[in-house]
Amino acid sequence: MSLAIAAFSTVVEWYDFTLYLYLATILSRVFFGNGATGLLVTLAGFAVAYLMRPVGALVFGHLGDRHGRRPAMLAAMGLMTAAMLATALLPTHAQAGPLAGALLLLIRCLMGFSVGGEYTGVVAYLLEGAQPRRRGLITSLAAAASEIGALLAAGIAALTVGLLSESALVSWGWRLPFLVGAALAGSVLVARLRLEESPEFERQRRRGSIPVQPLRHALRHHRPGIARGFAISALGSITYYVGITYVPVFLTATGTMDEAHALQLATIAAIAVIVVTPITGALSDRIGRKPVLLALALLSAVLPVLMFTVMARGSPGLVLAGAVVLAAVAGGVSAVGAVATAEQFPGEGRLSGLAFGATAATALFGGVAPWVAQLMLASTGWTAVPGAMIALVAVAVGPIVALMPETNRRI
Repeated sequence: MSLAIAAFSTVVEWYDFTLYLYLATILSRVFFGNGATGLLVTLAGFAVAYLMRPVGALVFGHLGDRHGRRPAMLAAMGLMTAAMLATALLPTHAQAGPLAGALLLLIRCLMGFSVGGEYTGVVAYLLEGAQPRRRGLITSLAAAASEIGALLAAGIAALTVGLLSESALVSWGWRLPFLVGAALAGSVLVARLRLEESPEFERQRRRGSIPVQPLRHALRHHRPGIARGFAISALGSITYYVGITYVPVFLTATGTMDEAHALQLATIAAIAVIVVTPITGALSDRIGRKPVLLALALLSAVLPVLMFTVMARGSPGLVLAGAVVLAAVAGGVSAVGAVATAEQFPGEGRLSGLAFGATAATALFGGVAPWVAQLMLASTGWTAVPGAMIALVAVAVGPIVALMPETNRRI
């Protein structure tokens, strides 16, 4: 039961951040007026919030490594619930002027801080509670559940945009998806009260091996693991945030689709990820993390430029095919990346090691990447530039994956 609760709880994190990105064009009008720079400022807010993730990961990671995974996960979810509710209650630009945008960015930073300790804590908890022969599959459920959050965000955003008029949407309709998120977060917080402590942390407690300074312990003993975790997470982040969540913004910005149809497409892409994720996790249990990651790095280097070029041409069939291919690749990387990064560390200092490596990469290659992609698209006019960004990271990460040791102990 504890593993199921932990896996499902990642729905909230990805619901919120995916929702923000899917509603970026609307939020830009609500909080920054109708100026030409509104969308870039809104995407910059997404990036700034992600830069807070490593800070939150270090704080919650220290809490989780010193006092247990359970209290860290409870504290992170409590803060996330408050941040989502506060977002839904914010004044708009029409009501408060520039203050509205400033408050939005402030709450996004608070959300990024809380989320920093969320995903890594859940991944570590699932890894430590799973049977060794099923760690890839069980840990991949965090990525699958998070995509359920993304699917829910896409569906609710599409429903909201499709059913409401522009005036109603900008006036009050945009609040509805965030209120749903706050209710969802609150329900997960209540469910987490039933969590048992991680068996790995209980082992440390019995043996007296809990590190006094977890981050220093990780930096002293596991620097190669931190570097490899950074690389794997960089690939997972840019394939996901540029290859999935940025796609609706890309399609709208290039005039390929309107907001409602782009969000409907995102819903289909989310379903593709949910299907691919557990299959990839189970495959990594059977043949190893390393060969699966190498294959996905190769696909990430070859396919994205072609897929973004295809999607910009506007044919509905080609747009759908491109989005699903990108989503499948990103889902595969997220699935095996979750277990592979967590396995870079022993239980002692695991959350702090993940915070310094994997979460830092997520901030740089996840949160900042959509803003950079939009900026590059606007300045160059080259529709394949988001795909080129993914390919460059994949080419850089490939050799690191090729040289890393296999972490699946069954191989």
